[in-house]
Amino acid sequence: MFLTLNHCLPQLSRILIRHVSTQQQNLSTKLVLFHDPSAQLSYMELSQKFYEAMKACASVKSTPIAQKLHAQLISTGLDSSVFLQNHLLHLYSNCNLIDDACWVFNNIVYRNVFSWNTMISGFADLGRMSEAEKMFDEMPERDSVSWTVMMSGYFRNGQPEKTLNMFVSMVQDTNCVNDPFSFTCAMKACGSLAYMKLALQLHGLVEKFDFGSNVYMAIQNSIMDMYIKSGKVSYAERVFLRIPNPSLFCWNSMIYGYSKLYGVGRAFDLFNQMPERDSVSWNTMISIFSQHGFGVQSLGTFVEMWSQGVRPNSMMYASVLSACTSIYDLEWGTHLHARIVRMELTIDVLVGSGLVDMYAKCGCLEFARRIFDSLTEHNAVSWTSLISGLAHFGLEEEALEMFNQMREAPISLDEFTLATILGVCSGQKYVSIGEQLHGYTIKTGMDSSVAIGNALVTMYTKCGNVQEANHAFKLMPMRDIISWTAMITAFSKIGDIEKARQCFDQMPEQNVITWNSMLGTYTQHGFWEEGLKLYTLMQRQGVKPDWVTFATSISACADLAILKLGIQIVSQAEKLGFGSNVSVANSVVTMYSRCGRIEEAQKVFDLIHEKNVVSWNAIMAGYAQNGQGRKVIEIFENMLEMKCSPDHISYVSVLSGCSHAGLVTEGKQYFYSMTEDFGISPTSEHFSCMVDLLGRAGLLEEAKNLIDGMPFKPNAAIWGALLGACRTHCESKLAEVAVRNLLEFDVEESASYILLANIYLDSGKLESVADVRKLMREKGIRKNPGCSWIEVENRVHVFTVDETNHPQIKDIYRKLEEMMKKIEDTGNYKNAIRSLRGQGYHSEKLAVAFGLINLPTWMPIHVMKNLRVCNDCHLTIKLISLVTSRELIVRDGYRFHHFKNGFCSCGDYW
Repeated sequence: MFLTLNHCLPQLSRILIRHVSTQQQNLSTKLVLFHDPSAQLSYMELSQKFYEAMKACASVKSTPIAQKLHAQLISTGLDSSVFLQNHLLHLYSNCNLIDDACWVFNNIVYRNVFSWNTMISGFADLGRMSEAEKMFDEMPERDSVSWTVMMSGYFRNGQPEKTLNMFVSMVQDTNCVNDPFSFTCAMKACGSLAYMKLALQLHGLVEKFDFGSNVYMAIQNSIMDMYIKSGKVSYAERVFLRIPNPSLFCWNSMIYGYSKLYGVGRAFDLFNQMPERDSVSWNTMISIFSQHGFGVQSLGTFVEMWSQGVRPNSMMYASVLSACTSIYDLEWGTHLHARIVRMELTIDVLVGSGLVDMYAKCGCLEFARRIFDSLTEHNAVSWTSLISGLAHFGLEEEALEMFNQMREAPISLDEFTLATILGVCSGQKYVSIGEQLHGYTIKTGMDSSVAIGNALVTMYTKCGNVQEANHAFKLMPMRDIISWTAMITAFSKIGDIEKARQCFDQMPEQNVITWNSMLGTYTQHGFWEEGLKLYTLMQRQGVKPDWVTFATSISACADLAILKLGIQIVSQAEKLGFGSNVSVANSVVTMYSRCGRIEEAQKVFDLIHEKNVVSWNAIMAGYAQNGQGRKVIEIFENMLEMKCSPDHISYVSVLSGCSHAGLVTEGKQYFYSMTEDFGISPTSEHFSCMVDLLGRAGLLEEAKNLIDGMPFKPNAAIWGALLGACRTHCESKLAEVAVRNLLEFDVEESASYILLANIYLDSGKLESVADVRKLMREKGIRKNPGCSWIEVENRVHVFTVDETNHPQIKDIYRKLEEMMKKIEDTGNYKNAIRSLRGQGYHSEKLAVAFGLINLPTWMPIHVMKNLRVCNDCHLTIKLISLVTSRELIVRDGYRFHHFKNGFCSCGDYW
């Protein structure tokens, strides 16, 4: 006998819905079904009422209501209805009551496919895929939903490979009707794995089956999403351009794709072409700007969105806060924080994490901690944001302490948290903690994460253990561009250029960051020519350079003093809009300075709108190299007037300028004001400059006293500076002191030994010269081979001492003999010890003679040399400028020498 339900069941759906907002009503008292003899419901009506009640209960996921409905179902005698039993299964699954669902399932006498599918879906939702697999294997029959539920379960539980295997099995099952939803699931898995070959096959199958217009848009959305996630945006673009009326999903996906394929500009152009936009559109564009470093544009887009009446959601707030963080705009960040507090009822964990990250990265760690403590809920992101902020400001101890608190919370550690804390351990002080964390990642299986692997490689590299970094790299099951770039950096750090290039060549794919890393490796280790060859290869392969590419390549041209190629690269930078970038402009200043074009360097410097300390240092170093010490001081004073705080490099330049200009009083003043005015403690470089300054001025005892009073042990460069001054002033006694201290360092660089040998040679002490050369042989120290080069008609000609292979060598020697005869006739050439040095010609003399032969008389001759020019060559070239009335410019390994009318810009003081 059926009980009447007309008083309760019609209201049950409304009661359940109202439960969501009130949460205080005790619905159990309102679910008592009672008998009303005056109203009888048919079986179909009663089943419909139970169905509606179960559906409403599933929407609020109320466990007690679900169980009461089950009890009512039993009391009415409808518990044998397969229709209602199936919906009861669905209700229990939605409420995560899988054990209750199993009990119901086992008691269903006549199970159908819906029963099995519901149970499989329930297990999959809880991540119990092994039980879902068992259920799927036991099914007496399957439909397309069965396959799709399994595929979806695998994908949602992080098993995309099994998703695709299931799809293949489904296609091979002749009894299964192909379902478009199974294809969309397979495409998601394919996109996550970036299986491009399979992506093309899936696209082909979709075209073959032609699912019809009712699912056309959903399929097209999936195809585009698959191609974009597989990294083949151009394929997605083809699909997009063929769609007559793309959906908003297609537009939004393509905006993201364009940012990857063409850059931010094209993505923004597409955004502006959209016929309509939703919140996803705005959030996508805001995120693109933020992720690509266009923080200001991200904020501007947010303001425009707000003005058009679109209310931001948590995701948008998080993106804009990230933009504020990227440009360290605390003012905008606090304004946004105030707006969030005013407009939103609560701050959820997503927005809260963004606020914590913003305040922490902007240096307001106290505010970051306040926000963190005020959050009602913490997750791994909020903890990681605070830890990352502490680490960003070098507070490693506090970051590690916070990490320990996080573990006690407890909060599940994810790969990003561990990657962040591994970054904190990137130093010798915490290397043991990093090794322990490495063991933890292996124990938990998180070592297979790409982010963790990259963090381990970087950690070991920064700790100086490149071997362990390489071991961690080789154990990574999957690697991305960051992984390979990290290994290039690791090998670069130990100077293993060959292995760094091997890594670069073995990379499955490369981006501009990778190219820049290899380019930087070459230039940092002095392989400038190889770096420029790599830049040329980069151009040929169509890799779009960025400002780092141009700054590095122009610096290589500066070090090689290749002006014409440098000017071409500068033109390319300006063409692509990087000419105004301050780092690129700084490199151009350095290039012109090192090529002897200080006037052009000054012009470029004047055009830099927002000069930073590197800009000022570049122009000061240029004038110092070109022998204009007073100009260096003038620029330094201008720098101070512009409120640009100098750094230690600034003081190296100004002290060097004082040294070459003989400005002892000014040099002392700057040396002491460095600490008093700016709190910069003098380093060995500053002391070396001061020793050089005092030594050049003949104040050798004062220079020695400065060395004796240093707060740290003087290095080889400082004793070398004193030794050079002793040679200039023929002070052999103090030179012996400098030599004894210098040899204690067991230096492998030949310059100091050569300088010592020259002092003995100047004094006629040939036995001492022989002793120094013997010592060099015993230590395996070889003099760096001197070479000079000159550019004529777009070709660089390189000369070494006593060159014999150049096609014009006979004419060059003939010209040199002619020049030597002329300068000797002036009576100013004195080289009493020439016979002791041998009769050969140094490379700079050969290069100058080549220039005299091949360049027009009006054109200055520019010669570059890798070592310091010797006294004899300096005197010879100075007198050649007198007898030929030619301007000769020689850049040696230390500075520029402008020879004109028998004088040098260095004032014979180098």
